[in-house]
Amino acid sequence: MAEITAGAPERAQLVADFALHLRAQRALSEHTLRAYLGDLDHLFGHAVRYGATRLDQIDLAVLRGWLAAMAGADRSRATLARRSAAARTFFRWAVHTSRLATDPTLRLASARAGAPLPTVLAVEPVTRLLDAARERARDDDPVHVRDWAAVELLYGTGARVGELCGADVPDVDLATRTLRVVGKGGKDRVVPFGVPAARAVAAWLDVARPRLVRDGTPPALLLGRRGGRVDQRQLRTVVHDLAAAVGVEDIAPHALRHTAATHLLEGGSDLRSVQEILGHSSLATTQRYTHVSAERLRSAYRLAHPRA
Repeated sequence: MAEITAGAPERAQLVADFALHLRAQRALSEHTLRAYLGDLDHLFGHAVRYGATRLDQIDLAVLRGWLAAMAGADRSRATLARRSAAARTFFRWAVHTSRLATDPTLRLASARAGAPLPTVLAVEPVTRLLDAARERARDDDPVHVRDWAAVELLYGTGARVGELCGADVPDVDLATRTLRVVGKGGKDRVVPFGVPAARAVAAWLDVARPRLVRDGTPPALLLGRRGGRVDQRQLRTVVHDLAAAVGVEDIAPHALRHTAATHLLEGGSDLRSVQEILGHSSLATTQRYTHVSAERLRSAYRLAHPRA
């Protein structure tokens, strides 16, 4: 089995063969190729320091220790993600070329680069946007009443725009102020909404929606001007136009979902409840909103505290 100590001929040959594979099969840039080879050299150095002097002695524990050591040295998440990817690529190649019998990275947890935090509006700008929708609905256009109901429900329920577009009239219960939606994987859930959204939905269902009904109109909760089910593109335009009208940063409907989740947590809701409202299968997905809340608190602190 190949020796991986510094200066060992087998190590040099192993790295050279892997580099040839990267150039020929992966079509990586020279910059990425050099980074991957540097990552491999870094891994081998760590392994040798901890007693793994042969390739087959690098196991899951060695790999985890390698990543943990980098995390402890405050390496960026992007660096950890790239080095994890380099190790996976190398060991997959080593198994494929019969240099190893098993791949020790198969059970290695992914180290992912940090995803950007979702766009979240503060309470004041989202209130301005919703108030603008309500004021615009005072004219004689039933579509504007629909728009008011739509944005109130997007923020009030935290529903995905596709879920709202797919909702039917029987899915709304104004007595209990709840909306039934079908989420990812065809999973149903019932989400609550508040009094402002209930007022908007009542105005839409009682007065405006009947004016758009045509022969063959589906039981869709939200209708387009021609009587068909509203689509996501239309609601994106609605949110974009309302944001522009009140001077709020350009947002998509999904930002209202992010905003609802963050405001729920900032208002004291527990993670499990927010998870159920949003329809997340994993609590980890919901937890990212705690990072948003924390960042907003830090920003407020930096702006307001004299010793920030």
